[in-house]
Amino acid sequence: MTGTYLLDYGAGNVRSLVNAVKKLGHDITYVKDPSDILKADKLIFPGVGAFGSAMQSLHAKGYAEPLKQYLSLNKPFMGICVGMQSLFEGSDENPDVPGLGVIPGRVRLFDSTLKAVPHMGWNTARTIQGAERAKGCGLEEGRAYYFVHSFAVPFVEGSQEAKEWCLTTTQYGGEGSGGEVFISSVRRGNIFCTQFHPEKSGFAGVNVLKAFLDGDAAVGAEGDAALIQAATLAPGGGLSVLAPTFVPEPTQDQFTKRIVACLDVRANDQGDLVVTKGDQYDVREQSTDGQEQGDVRNLGKPVELARRYFEEGADEITFLNITSFRNCPLLDLPMLEVLRRTSETVFVPLTIGGGIKDVVDPDGKLHPALEVAGEYFRNGADKVSIGSDAVYAAEKYYALGGRGDGTSAIETIAHAYGSQAVVISVDPKKVYVNSPADAPTHHVIQPAQLGPNGEKYCWYQCTVSGGREGRDMDVRQLVVACQALGAGEILLNSMDQDGMKQGYDLALIQDVRAAISIPVIASSGAGCADHFVEVFEKTGVQAALAAGIFHRREVPLEDVKSTCVKAGIRIRTIDAPLAI
Repeated sequence: MTGTYLLDYGAGNVRSLVNAVKKLGHDITYVKDPSDILKADKLIFPGVGAFGSAMQSLHAKGYAEPLKQYLSLNKPFMGICVGMQSLFEGSDENPDVPGLGVIPGRVRLFDSTLKAVPHMGWNTARTIQGAERAKGCGLEEGRAYYFVHSFAVPFVEGSQEAKEWCLTTTQYGGEGSGGEVFISSVRRGNIFCTQFHPEKSGFAGVNVLKAFLDGDAAVGAEGDAALIQAATLAPGGGLSVLAPTFVPEPTQDQFTKRIVACLDVRANDQGDLVVTKGDQYDVREQSTDGQEQGDVRNLGKPVELARRYFEEGADEITFLNITSFRNCPLLDLPMLEVLRRTSETVFVPLTIGGGIKDVVDPDGKLHPALEVAGEYFRNGADKVSIGSDAVYAAEKYYALGGRGDGTSAIETIAHAYGSQAVVISVDPKKVYVNSPADAPTHHVIQPAQLGPNGEKYCWYQCTVSGGREGRDMDVRQLVVACQALGAGEILLNSMDQDGMKQGYDLALIQDVRAAISIPVIASSGAGCADHFVEVFEKTGVQAALAAGIFHRREVPLEDVKSTCVKAGIRIRTIDAPLAI
């Protein structure tokens, strides 16, 4: 059977890609056997996670050689993220594992000295081969696309042949501050690959998929006939085709700050899933006298609300499952259905938190955290957020003398899906002390305001079980351990600021950012659009999250973006609706 095929080697979220293809009116068939690859009229290869795992899986499933043969025929091919990286000679992520060797060059680790790694968020792609060639691939100059990766192919002098493949470049980091220019898409003949994720890049990214699917060839631009005719598999394994003429242009850092909409999801007293929001973690309505608790606050249905935020310009959407669903078998968890339905119409990254741990079904069957995460990924999640189990993992890390043993949820999920797929949700609260000597085993800072009894210092105690239990660990100890174990991002809440609408806890955010090199999402306390500007300007944080003020429309998401733009903060513009 001919048509468009999806090469899924078994890692990460491909549901969103399939949904985007279907939304564009196309059918897509999964490759189930190596022979399916050469049947394809068009082939899409999305990759998520570690380079070595992807290559090993390609070889184990017998896909590597048919894929190289397919590429040598110059048939329409689209590689995404690791699907693009696999075409190069190798990666520093797994130095002993060779790539397919179709494109000369090597994938390198970003320098994290002066910028957060992974490169996680929205950035632009500047054309190298000319605007018309980029337009033929659906790419728009100046438009932001979603990247999530720690490794990339540098666009450097001395890599002339690799540069001749390069369609666009992207810069991460500013000039003189660790900025690096890398190859963000490649194109030759009918081979087209992106380092960014089109299926997670809003309608702008879906238009890139549309150009591939609708074109007579993968890129379909005039002048490629010679490239197609000249395509042969070179003796060394590389694809030898005539190189296009290109004129490099200066690249600038256009990395944007992310605005994240968070949906706290739980079952109400009637058993229906609703989006709720509490004040300092209390999600029930209060009686007029404040003595009795009422129903769970119902601020909307999760799927409908997520779609609204996507259309209003949210850069990411996070679902936090605050109901345990302990009596549900793994495959019947209500949040799986929420993800499946959301990913049909929402084309930005989705994070799911709550319950990412070892799960026991009612019949006693154990599902390790890695398996639980895998189900969420297969049903539309791009990242999973780990809360209490991250604290327990950090405690074990220090008990072992500052090392992991490979068994924690952080380690197993990061190994299989990449560090960028693991977010740590931190719920700290202030513990005031009169002097650092009063907390000798913890990292102490001077907060902006004195404590209730005039204390000048505090440390931030980590909590578990939804903030109900404090642990003998400070937030700095936690984030340092989690980064070492393989986490790729920190979602930094504040129990003290939650629901107060007085702004983010800047001292907490600055302290955490100084301790780690992975991205941080600021959470808890936003009450107006200016609070987003403040946290970006004063802490340099990569993203800021809000929930209740968005749900109640007290602060429209569009107003946050426009206020940030007026303040000179780089923000992704809101997409125009998809034209199909």
